[in-house]
Amino acid sequence: MFRHNALKKRLAAGKKALGCWLFTGDPSAAEIIGLAGYDFVLIDHEHGPGDPLSAVAQLRALSSSPSTVMMRVAWNDPVRIKRALDIGVEGVMVPMVETAEQARAAVAACKYPPAGIRGCASSVVRASGYGTADADYLARANDEVVVMCQIESGRAVDNVAEIAAVDGVDVLFIGPNDLAASIGRPGDTLHDESRALIAGAEDAIRAAGAKMAAVPYGGMNWAEMFARGYDLIPASSDITLLRNGALADVAAHREEEG
Repeated sequence: MFRHNALKKRLAAGKKALGCWLFTGDPSAAEIIGLAGYDFVLIDHEHGPGDPLSAVAQLRALSSSPSTVMMRVAWNDPVRIKRALDIGVEGVMVPMVETAEQARAAVAACKYPPAGIRGCASSVVRASGYGTADADYLARANDEVVVMCQIESGRAVDNVAEIAAVDGVDVLFIGPNDLAASIGRPGDTLHDESRALIAGAEDAIRAAGAKMAAVPYGGMNWAEMFARGYDLIPASSDITLLRNGALADVAAHREEEG
């Protein structure tokens, strides 16, 4: 029997959700992060090096974790989304969604017919316990999956109301760095133009009454982002936690010992 989606229940109850990215594809890193107790973890297949086999290893490492396991797929592609869900991912983050039509395509890829177009192999896939929970999985899979669409361009910001209105879209995720890059300001989320575009996305999502997510930007931490009205924040990653810990350790050593 597959589990209920704790992240979906948490968001529906109006609670904030703190998460962590998994970029390395390493199952030991995933296990450590998962045991820390984040509300969700996010396997990255857009910028990370992972593939379905490495993701399965991470999912097995996360099997004892309470964290909901999501994946950012490489693109809004029904085949990539289907494969992610079949291996047991509990939610999908879809990059560069700019229109309601693209949002509907993302949702359709996540849902079995008649609600969508997801191919049905539930009798053999890992998500259903290789068929041991087939009937339970089929009965609940459409309702349990979390669908998160990324808002990463001016066109997407203009269409936020229509994207948010698509049935089955659970969260809109602002990409502050990509929004800044889309106006020729890569890496500069503090520039006035970047800030205005990001603020416009925030205002549009709030006005639509949708759940809002992003990475921390502009020097804010996750607590400040929640206070700003965000519902879901992947605040760190396996790479940043390892890198920052190592750098701090070496810096302290150099200061003490030279």
